[in-house]
Amino acid sequence: MEITATAVKELREKTGAGMMDCKKALAETAGDFEKAVVWLREKGVAQVAKRSGRSANQGVIGSYIHGGKVGVLVEVNCETDFVAKTDDFQNLAKELAMQVAASSPKYVGREEVPAAELDKERAIYMNEAKQSGKPEAVQAKIAEGKIESYYKQVCLMDQPYIREPKKNVKQYVTEVAAKLGENVVVRRFSRLQLGEE
Repeated sequence: MEITATAVKELREKTGAGMMDCKKALAETAGDFEKAVVWLREKGVAQVAKRSGRSANQGVIGSYIHGGKVGVLVEVNCETDFVAKTDDFQNLAKELAMQVAASSPKYVGREEVPAAELDKERAIYMNEAKQSGKPEAVQAKIAEGKIESYYKQVCLMDQPYIREPKKNVKQYVTEVAAKLGENVVVRRFSRLQLGEE
């Protein structure tokens, strides 16, 4: 099947992928546009995983102030200054700042949650599960399920993304990283709320 320049251009506009990648995606999927989009996303996510070890020391500090009552700063890093200046990257930083303002996480990722805090939460959930009267194996699964829910509350990367709740913030960041073609790291954030101590 012949891949037309118009189809390649249309796929590029929809996905932001390079021309050659779009052409290859259409060739691999026999010209099926929707399958080509999926193929590009899968390829992009795989490339992001490969790049995750590369140094990301450029980037921006994104900010968001909501009604003069809540202010957020978030540091998002990438590999090059060129990518840091792109609209997609700048928008990512702003979206993440808005996410922090709306969802009030305590940590960037689950690896930052102190072991003592996690042990305390796990003990509370195990105690609740014991009161259910269910077998011990089931109690442990109930407690672990609640720990997963806890991560979704306190860890930015685990939270449902405010604009598309079916995906989490980590998936959103990975999609943007795939589009940009660089390793993207959410380094830290700070959230201030008026009157909070």
